[in-house]
Amino acid sequence: MTVRPKQPKSFEAGRGYTRDDWDAVENPELTAEDFTQMKPAREVLPEIFFKGLKEARKAGRPRVDKPKQAVTLRLDPDVIERFQQQGKDWRSKMSDALEKASRG
Repeated sequence: MTVRPKQPKSFEAGRGYTRDDWDAVENPELTAEDFTQMKPAREVLPEIFFKGLKEARKAGRPRVDKPKQAVTLRLDPDVIERFQQQGKDWRSKMSDALEKASRG
């Protein structure tokens, strides 16, 4: 199960964007009328988008010389929470931090 960090309801400094960025985004909740006016993606996106998507799905994950290994690791909840607050790529950031710490 993927645990997503809670999205802030108001601006919070230090999350990778500025106050101006926060204020520039308008993202009102969708209404029932909005949903009735929506169109299928195939009607509004160019065909090349779907061709690229199909090719990307066929390609799968890129092959690497040293694939990462899945491990089970018990960590304090506050450590996990701090990394999750850094965004969607928090696992990569945790991996980078562990690699850096292992080098001394």
